[in-house]
Amino acid sequence: MDPDIVLFAEVVRTASLSAAGRSLGISPAMVSKRIARLEARLGVRLLNRTTRRLDLTARGAAYYRDMVEILAAIRDAEARVSDRAETPAGPLRVSAPTSFGRLHIAPHLKPFLDAHPAIELDLDLSDGFSDVIGDRLDLAIRIAPAVPPSLTGYRLADSRRVLCAAPSYIAPNDAADLTKHRLLAAKGQMPWRLTGPDGDVTIDRPSYVATNSSEVVRELTLAGVGIALRSLWDVSADLASGRLVRVLPKLAGSADVGIYAVHARGAVSSGTTALLDYLHGLWSPIPPWDS
Repeated sequence: MDPDIVLFAEVVRTASLSAAGRSLGISPAMVSKRIARLEARLGVRLLNRTTRRLDLTARGAAYYRDMVEILAAIRDAEARVSDRAETPAGPLRVSAPTSFGRLHIAPHLKPFLDAHPAIELDLDLSDGFSDVIGDRLDLAIRIAPAVPPSLTGYRLADSRRVLCAAPSYIAPNDAADLTKHRLLAAKGQMPWRLTGPDGDVTIDRPSYVATNSSEVVRELTLAGVGIALRSLWDVSADLASGRLVRVLPKLAGSADVGIYAVHARGAVSSGTTALLDYLHGLWSPIPPWDS
C-alpha cells in the first residue's frame, strides 16, 4: 500500500496533520508535503486546510471511504495469513441521542470496556443528527424511520412511542379533540404520525413550549404541562410507577421508527464490530423497556 495513502487515512482519523505526524514519526511539514504530493498525483484536492480546521472535501470523503475499506481488507488478510485475531483497540468515536445515551448506553458500558481495555472510547451525546462521515464517527445511534443510503445501518430494536401525560392532566376523549390540548414536542419532533384502529392520524401544530431539548419535554410532561408523544425507552419506568399515564391508548406512534446503529459504508474497525455485537446483545430480542 502506498505510504502516502496510509498517511492520508491517519490524518483524517486524527483530524490533525501534527497528530498524524506524531503517530507515524514524521514532522508536520513532511505530512503536509506528502499530502500535497498525493493530491497532485490524483489531480484533486482531498483536504481543506486552515490554521484552525482540517476538513475533507467531497472527493476527499469518497476517497477516504474507499481507502479505509482497502486498508481494513489488507489488515484482515494479514491477520488471516499470520493466524492471529485482531484485538479491538484504539480510538472508537460514537454518537447517540442525549436521553437514550444517558439512559441505555452509559450505564452499561463498564462490562464492554472491561472486556476491551485497549479501546479508547469517545462518546458524544447530542439531540441532533451527527454527520457520521464529516465528524469521522465510527458508529452513531439513530432513532429514525430508516437509514440513509449513504450509510450502513443495523436495526437494533424497535422504538415504540405512546401518547402520555401526568395523571393530573385532563386528557382528551378522542383523536379529534387532541389538537385542542397543550401538546409538547422538541423542535423537529412535529408532526406526530399516529396509527390506530381507525387508520392513521397526523397531528401538526406548534409545541405549547418551544424547546430544542427532548429531556425538557419529558420534564414538562411529568410536571403536568401537557401531552407528549414519548418513546417507551424513555418513559416506561414512569408509566409503570404511575408518574405518567397513557393518553388515548388505542393510538401510538408509527411503528416504522427503529433504533439503528449506523456507520460509513465499507469495512469497519474491530472495535466498531465489538460494540455493535455488544449493543445488539443488550437490546435483543426484546429490549428492557418493552419487557
